Amino acid sequence: MRYGWLLSFSLLAWRSFGQVPDSEVPKQKHDYQSDVARMRKIVVNSLYSNQDVFLRELLSNANDALEKLRIVSLTNKDIVDPSQPLNITIRAVKDEEGTGGRLIITDTGIGMSPDDLTRNLGTLAKSGTSEFLAKADSLDTSGGGNLIGQFGLGFYSSFLVADQVYVASIPTKSETNPEPAQYVFSSSADDSSFEIYPDPRGNTLGHGTEITLVIRPDASQFLNTDRLKELVEKHSSFSTAFPIYLLTQVTEEVIDEDTLTEDEPSTAEEPSAPSEESVLDDDDDVVVEEVSEEEVPTKEPKVTTVTVDKWAHLNEQPPLWMRDPKDVTNEQYIEFYKTTFKEDEAPLAWHHFQGESGDGIHFKSIIYIPHELNPEFWSKSTSDNKGVRLMVKRVFITNDLGDDALPKWASWLKVIVDADDLPLNVSRETLQSTRFLKTLRSFVIKHLIKLMTRIAQDDPDKYVEIIKVYGNAIKLGAVESTKERNRLAVLARWPTNLRNFTSLDEYYVNRRQGQKQVFFHAGVGATTENLAKSIFVEKVHARGYEVFLLSEPLDEILFTNLGQWQDIRFQDVAKKGLEFGDEEEDLEAEKAKDEELATRFQPLVDWLKQETKDVVIDVTLSKRLVTSPCAIVADTYGYSANMERIMNAQNAKQAQGFLHEMAKKQKFLEINPHSPLIEGLLRRVEQIAPEEGEEIDPDAEAELREVTSILIDSALVRSGFDVADPSVFFTRVDRVLRRSLGVSELAEADIFIKPAPPIAKPYNAVEETESETAPESEPAEPEPVQEAEPAQPAESLSIELESVEEIDIPLGGHDEL
Repeated sequence: MRYGWLLSFSLLAWRSFGQVPDSEVPKQKHDYQSDVARMRKIVVNSLYSNQDVFLRELLSNANDALEKLRIVSLTNKDIVDPSQPLNITIRAVKDEEGTGGRLIITDTGIGMSPDDLTRNLGTLAKSGTSEFLAKADSLDTSGGGNLIGQFGLGFYSSFLVADQVYVASIPTKSETNPEPAQYVFSSSADDSSFEIYPDPRGNTLGHGTEITLVIRPDASQFLNTDRLKELVEKHSSFSTAFPIYLLTQVTEEVIDEDTLTEDEPSTAEEPSAPSEESVLDDDDDVVVEEVSEEEVPTKEPKVTTVTVDKWAHLNEQPPLWMRDPKDVTNEQYIEFYKTTFKEDEAPLAWHHFQGESGDGIHFKSIIYIPHELNPEFWSKSTSDNKGVRLMVKRVFITNDLGDDALPKWASWLKVIVDADDLPLNVSRETLQSTRFLKTLRSFVIKHLIKLMTRIAQDDPDKYVEIIKVYGNAIKLGAVESTKERNRLAVLARWPTNLRNFTSLDEYYVNRRQGQKQVFFHAGVGATTENLAKSIFVEKVHARGYEVFLLSEPLDEILFTNLGQWQDIRFQDVAKKGLEFGDEEEDLEAEKAKDEELATRFQPLVDWLKQETKDVVIDVTLSKRLVTSPCAIVADTYGYSANMERIMNAQNAKQAQGFLHEMAKKQKFLEINPHSPLIEGLLRRVEQIAPEEGEEIDPDAEAELREVTSILIDSALVRSGFDVADPSVFFTRVDRVLRRSLGVSELAEADIFIKPAPPIAKPYNAVEETESETAPESEPAEPEPVQEAEPAQPAESLSIELESVEEIDIPLGGHDEL
């Protein structure tokens, strides 16, 4: 067997506490110092959140003891026996009843003398490790930093699962202790004292420490080898460079020797010696006799199944993050990710790096981008970020970093961070506030941005896949983080009227000569095709300019927060201030043309200002429209239609505020002087204008106002805004349609409404509940119940409509408007 020497050694020490009579062994009883008994209850009941951590703590302490021995051996080669390798073993021994048992953890480390046992285990918050490091520093030995925590606190986690704990230990030989003896520390969970006495078994360890936990019945799961494997893999599979072995039982097939008889020789027997008659002289002829296979019968030996003990090496491979990235294959990275984070699909990407914090703490890390975003990411206001596994010297510490956790937008990351050292003076689950923890988030985000930037440059197809999953999360980060805003904005991608996957840098490089604005148009929930057909995009597109088409809620907010990119500012094409950068080329000609149009359309502008004073703050001639007759344009500091919908949906109370209402009113009506409809409306306004001394025709004015109202409401709808009263709007449209089709506005629909059946039970009816016990008397006549009148039949239904005189308008005449 590969670990035969180890198994043989363990069998020598198989006798454990509870099986060895020690009644006659002289014992020294000590009281715990500094009220340890009470403090120990705090450790057991409050300091640790679950029982699992006890194994992690004890293995970490065993690693400390082995590391101490390794450091001492650097200056004293004779202290280590080369025939006894440095390792940690775990054995689980169940009681015959199956309700409890013992868990035995042994290391071949430096060991402890009786005084060390008293000092390190009998005094809470006494760190033998810290004292040893101080001595190691004075000896100028290397490697002294690879030690974790304080022995005392970690040891007392044993009482999470055990009622009684025995610690047998023997130190290595030294000048001050040339003949060390093996002693035992014994204590129960409720004792206020402990005992130190010579081990009645003698020296079974050579050197090192053996901890025997008498497991409580309610913690019997920790006697299961599969459970122990799981805990070691979770917490300590990479916690030590020294091997960790677990005694397991395996089933093997062996030859059943009881089934072998003299008549049925085993094929493993040696062949019999030849007889004298078969030996020929040199002069004799050699006769070769052929023997068939049937004449030499063979029989396969019978096998049987047996259960044998076998040592399983639990940490054969060094941790992935400790290796050189050049020596790790993609398959290993993927398999490690699936195993560590319990994922079924391979990650989209990963990054393996190392660094140093500002306070001198070195760390190694791997960050993974999962293949999908958790569906609950957007439904929760805060993120349950458990994806960062913080380790110290390869020991898992926690995945709950509290206030130092990653921000929500990056909480989907899966991260392994292994620091060389962190102060864990109370518990490995309770981290002290350090600069490293405060800057850990910056390290991770910095390398995430570096990873995504590299993928965007080297593998665009993969980056498209990543952006489809995490694009909105990156935009959220750019909105929330002022520090990382520009670097995250570089990673974001949007469709445009010319391309489907455009970055801000690409837009900037491909801008037109003289262009001073980054054009965009936003519409939450709209498709890219519909946004591209918007009335606000038509002229920008017709001139060949590129426009970002934003359909996500965060897009416009991000562009607003950015303000500008490089040296050009963002411009919503649905707002005032639209410029192309070449207006000065034909300035004189344009100015003269604008003055001519302004003079010509002044009557219509004055009319529209009066009719739309409750909707917009001004009416102007448009330079942005091509074929559309008019549009509602937001002021520079007002709400666009998209932002107005976002604000209304985000906070109903805020939507009723004064500033919100003011921003909603900052709108302009722009009319297209080149539209036939606007020219027709101008002619109609000029037609109804009275001559001097004449009065305006009220019928013509009413009709014009109705047409104007329809035009304004249509402009609101096409511009993305809501009309004030949709019912009134569609009623006006209905009347105009009737006129155009020659249908009377007073014509009624053929309506038949079936009346509802009578009420089954009147509200004031009272059931007789005491009829059996009521005294005999003449019953009072009940008051008549007023039955509900049935609904009137359809013939008597009358609908009043507003009387409107028919206006003789030729069919199709309104097309000129």
